[in-house]
This record gives sequence, C-alpha cells and structure tokens, in this order.
Amino acid sequence: MEMFCLLWLLVSLVRLSPALPVSQEPEGNPADRSVTPAAVEMATGDLVPTHFPARRAAQVALHHLNTRHGSPFRVFGLQQVHKATAEDVGTGGRKYSLDFSVTDYGSSGSVLRCSADVLFPRTEKHSPPEVQLHCEGLQQISSSPEEEAFYQKHISPDSAVSAHDIPDSYGNISQDMKPFWHLARVAASFIMLRESSENTEYNMAQVANVSQQETSEKQLMLKYHVLLHDFVSQEIIHWKLLSSWSPDGGVRVLETEWQPKCPHATKPPSAN
Repeated sequence: MEMFCLLWLLVSLVRLSPALPVSQEPEGNPADRSVTPAAVEMATGDLVPTHFPARRAAQVALHHLNTRHGSPFRVFGLQQVHKATAEDVGTGGRKYSLDFSVTDYGSSGSVLRCSADVLFPRTEKHSPPEVQLHCEGLQQISSSPEEEAFYQKHISPDSAVSAHDIPDSYGNISQDMKPFWHLARVAASFIMLRESSENTEYNMAQVANVSQQETSEKQLMLKYHVLLHDFVSQEIIHWKLLSSWSPDGGVRVLETEWQPKCPHATKPPSAN
C-alpha cells in the first residue's frame, strides 16, 4: 500500500509539472530558494528577504490578502519581500514582521507595497497563523463593470459552467476560464491560510475540476476540486470546496473537504 501511495505521488507530480510554472506568483531566484528550511528555521532578527522563512511568512500574508480582497478579476501574487524580521514572543509563538510588494493580477496589473505581522501560534494542535496586514492604496471590495457583466452572464441557470484541468497539461488557461481560475485561487487561499505553519509554503497548482451549482441565493455557487502544492514537502494536496461569489458579497467558502491520496490516510497534513 505504501508503494502504491509513493507511485501515486510521483505520477501526480509528473502530471502537474508543465502546469506549475504558469502560477501567477513570481517564484524568485531558484538559488535563493535552495536554502533548506531546516537550516534557517530558528533564525531571529533580520532575515534574508529572499530566503525561505521570509517568503513563507509573506506567502501567508498573501493568502490573507486574497481572502479579503480577491475576486474573479482581482487576485494577488507575491512580487518581492523587501525586509523581514523574526522574533520569539514567548509561549505566544513566533512573529514575522514584513515589508513586501504584491502584484494585482486582475485587470489593473498594479503593484502594491504592503506591511504585515504574521504570528505562528505555539499550540498543541495546529492553529492558523494570525495576520495583521496593511497595503498602500488598497481599496475595499467594490464591484466593477467587468465583474457586474461576469455576474449577470453566469447567474442564469442556463449558463452553468463545468470544466476541468485548469490550466491544462501545457499550462494554458482560456480567457473564459480565467475568472473561475482567479475565484479558485481566492477560495483556496482560505484553505492555505488555515493550513499554513512554519513548515509549509502553499500555492495552488491546478483546478482539477469546477462545476457551477444551482442555488436560490443571488450568488454564483461553485464546487471546486483544487490541487495545492507545498514547496517544502513537494507534496500535491487535494481539497474539495464549495464557494460562493457575488459583486456585493465577495468570495465565501462554505465547505471544505480534504481528499486523502491514500486509502488509510485520515487526517489533513496540518492535523498530524
């Protein structure tokens, strides 16, 4: 059974390898990321901005940003960490203070400068990181003509969407599917924020499938199966989620379900 699970993971990584580079979050210099997490895990004071501890904390702040401000036409990617420090806060955990830039990969393509404090709590059971974030010039959720048109087009039951493998095996995403890809990234950010720890760095690799659900509410209801990539373990983790979106209400995640890749697995990674 263990051999089956290992082979399954290897097949998944090979299958996804063409799609991973299309991630809309710059990966930085590979030489910088070659520093192993174990070698720098307990660093305190000023951190090297391009190394794992700083980028890991900034990625958590990015997930927080996407859950608050993401939409079909607005999703953020980490551009650069400019400055980072880390300190132990006793039994409370470990706090990272960050100065970094993000790119709005929606219609504007603008770059925003952000600051954040990210606290990884020290608890017996996994607790999500706590984030305090400020970005210069960041506006609250407001519907744009583009979003309104998208909403009106897809709120009708006659235009229900169903698709799979976004991006495809060549890394392509059609223009029609980009808003659904963005919504998946935003919805997945809720999971990645919740599951993150000092030993993870999550990004969404692919939407395995998406299907629009019928609902009596004035929301687009979307059921996703997403594949998340943890840079640290190089593991591909499957989650199913049910999310909703409207121009006025933003993105909400209503249900999440971890999908074990092996029959005997019973807990998501953060619960171990």
